[in-house]
Amino acid sequence: MRGGKIIDFHTHAFSDDLAPKAMKALTEQHPEIPYFLDGTVSSLLKSMDAAGIEKSVICSIATKPKQFQPILDWSLQIQSDRIVPFASVHPADPERDEHIKQVKQAGFKGLKMHPYYQEFYLDDDSMFGYYEQVCKYDLILVMHTGFDIAFERVRRADPARIVNVMKRLPELKLITTHLGAWQQWDEVGSQIVGKNIYMEISFALDYLPPDKAKQLFEKHPADFLLFGTDSPWRDQQESLNLLRKLNLDSARMEKILYSNAQRLLDVV
Repeated sequence: MRGGKIIDFHTHAFSDDLAPKAMKALTEQHPEIPYFLDGTVSSLLKSMDAAGIEKSVICSIATKPKQFQPILDWSLQIQSDRIVPFASVHPADPERDEHIKQVKQAGFKGLKMHPYYQEFYLDDDSMFGYYEQVCKYDLILVMHTGFDIAFERVRRADPARIVNVMKRLPELKLITTHLGAWQQWDEVGSQIVGKNIYMEISFALDYLPPDKAKQLFEKHPADFLLFGTDSPWRDQQESLNLLRKLNLDSARMEKILYSNAQRLLDVV
């Protein structure tokens, strides 16, 4: 498996001028959360080279509606054969529908949302208009799910809410992060595992006993698992090492590391 292709479906980066400020601010607010890169695209590419990762999806988050255009413009600048940026449209954006349309017209594959930073509950009725626009333009939606290490444990995006969304909109290409829901993995096991719901695995293997992680992986449909790291807040190479230590079968590993992401992103 070490010679196979790898796509990291969950990374973050900032523009070169913003990265020092952003990383400093995040570190000051949450000193308990380590980081492994300086937050630039160049440092991410070096990490990818060292770990043998072919492509990374960069997930930006618009914490305010006015951040849509700067994120879109920067994403256009950084996209390449190896960097796949996902844009972000804030749910309270008064031009929400038009901006989601612009994301599609600009050629991007998807969007990133975060219920804590953007202050919404995953299955609120008010959110379904947003999700319907995502479906209309055949976009992927990477969603922070579960608790967040930087916020109080309000249940904004727990497994039950995920299931509610997917029952109403089964066509939504929803990627749940952190192995279904961060630090809600018992609920993931009882409510999500076994269903055709995408789970990306970042920030999970560091917190789960290997036997429990392996059980979740092996009980979930292999076509709905994706490799992700949450770089720069996790080291890409170490994330790969943790996954490989689970000794999953080679066919499942190939799907997790590459072919599922390849299919979703429609890349070669």
